[in-house]
Amino acid sequence: MESLKQYCNFEEIPLKDDYEGKVIATFISSKNNVGNRPSILYVHGFVDFFFHIHLMDAFNEKGYDFYALDLRKYGHSLLSHQHPNYCKNIEEYFEELDISINKVKALSGNHKLMLIAHSTGGLTTSLYLNKGKEKDKVNGLMLNSPFLDLNLPKKQKKFVRVVAKILPAMLPYAVVLRDLPKAYGRSLHKDHDGEWDYNLAYKPLNGFPTFFAWIGAVVKAQKYIQSKSTIQQPVFLMHSKRSLEQGFSKEDFDKSDIVLNVNHMRKYGPTLGKDVVLLELDGALHDVFLSKQPIREKAMQEMFRWLESKQLYQ
Repeated sequence: MESLKQYCNFEEIPLKDDYEGKVIATFISSKNNVGNRPSILYVHGFVDFFFHIHLMDAFNEKGYDFYALDLRKYGHSLLSHQHPNYCKNIEEYFEELDISINKVKALSGNHKLMLIAHSTGGLTTSLYLNKGKEKDKVNGLMLNSPFLDLNLPKKQKKFVRVVAKILPAMLPYAVVLRDLPKAYGRSLHKDHDGEWDYNLAYKPLNGFPTFFAWIGAVVKAQKYIQSKSTIQQPVFLMHSKRSLEQGFSKEDFDKSDIVLNVNHMRKYGPTLGKDVVLLELDGALHDVFLSKQPIREKAMQEMFRWLESKQLYQ
């Protein structure tokens, strides 16, 4: 948190205790916010937290106040007694989203509010705009490589879905023997092959253990999104042009999504709601806004153009 404190304010949000005990979320706000204008609320992905100062600055400069949320058991909200990133149901995150949306609306003088979300955060916010209590207070959704389906071969996917439905009832903390690609973390962090400085305790190169209970929660949310999503707000979905699964070189993972399958975004993205625009970016990483400078600048340029076209800047 220390390196972020010069740019952001942090507020702990107390939440209802859950099956592991005390729970908090962390509400983050830019020190350049001025109030009484349109606002952005950022929601991170799996094995992640908010550290995207360059994105925050870009929105502030364009006339938006910027807020972010470290969800329960992630980043600055992770407590010592908790299993990192663990959940049994994606809707567990709705509590902090309800609170944060109302906080932002109050701070903005009830101006327009847009969500921007990455990966699993994209799945969570998409589900929220279908089922969340405060969904009608949100005016638009920007998705950065949303997690709309498991990135596994068809037979393996079917097996994992079955196991994730049954095993957690007997072994709630059973772990999948598969890590996030270490090459992805190395491609991001400044101490390796990347340009970004962030806390490796919150976003380890190898990720955290992936629990079958978490996969079960993800699969349930994905099933709903794939067949029943009716988001009423306009949606802007960004993703890389290509994905890589194995046998890739450094040159490949420097310009591809090596975490998710972009074909799932092409397939399910258009069905999220009544007004969805997809942007495919050649050379983008899984987190589009951590891609090389020309790619992320293009993503931001197109995103702001979309915001203006939908009159989400007033």
